[in-house]
Amino acid sequence: MSDIGHNSVNTAKRLLSIIERIERLEEERKALGDDIKDIYKEAKSAGYDAPTIRLIIKRRAEDEAKREEREALLETYLAALGQLADTPLGKAAQERF
Repeated sequence: MSDIGHNSVNTAKRLLSIIERIERLEEERKALGDDIKDIYKEAKSAGYDAPTIRLIIKRRAEDEAKREEREALLETYLAALGQLADTPLGKAAQERF
């Protein structure tokens, strides 16, 4: 633990400043979260599926190469389990193997 010396007033002011900045950002984050929830509600009321929109947003944020690698691995696993057998993608995967 560090000793509190003659700079303790400055240290306390700095600590308070840091805490207040974090609190402001937390408030902004909450406001943004509320705005995002409102947009999902709007999408749902327009007939869109919110979980699918969330998935699209997540996928768009991913690195393309990592996403392609993950999807290829997913296809491989599903094909190994026989869960793609009845789809065009599954038939193509079976032919590939």
